[in-house]
Amino acid sequence: MKTGVSLAATAAILALAACASVDVRTVTSPDANLGALRTFNVMPNPERPPQFGPSANDPMLVNSISNRALRADLVKGFENRGYALADNPDFAVAYYASTKQQLDVTYWDYGYPFYPRWWGGWGPGWGPSDSTVTRYTQGTVIVDVINPKTKELLWRGSGVATIADDEGQYEQDLWKTVTAILDKFPQARRGS
Repeated sequence: MKTGVSLAATAAILALAACASVDVRTVTSPDANLGALRTFNVMPNPERPPQFGPSANDPMLVNSISNRALRADLVKGFENRGYALADNPDFAVAYYASTKQQLDVTYWDYGYPFYPRWWGGWGPGWGPSDSTVTRYTQGTVIVDVINPKTKELLWRGSGVATIADDEGQYEQDLWKTVTAILDKFPQARRGS
């Protein structure tokens, strides 16, 4: 009996696990004809309303590394799907990004008394009543596809993923999130 796992099967499992770490949701307007779209352009960032003031950790700042990386990832992602960048596009792309700190609290409890009356045990502080607390940063990216003439929303995709503190890893996480979102957008049709 053969019990080994092939290299191809292992690679496929790892690829699926990597894709599974981004929670993606999409919605399409009922009257949208996405199949007719061929060209796109990424909209400039809107001005932040003065009553909210500047935020030092806002990933949507025009001069931020995150904003430039997200914009470049969107252009590359749509081009990879067969769409062409144009000055007078069939659709416009708006994007939004945010981050927030999350806590994951896990309690280990199998539903039975872990310390029986007769057990001296290893002492307090070990067992099912203990918790594991993990702090991580969660990022959300929203991609809107808009009719540039009517300003109507045609399609929206959003992705939520854990992001790293390391700059290089953060850029990879951002690209992975954009790719996961755009994988839900149809490929451009070939021809005129």
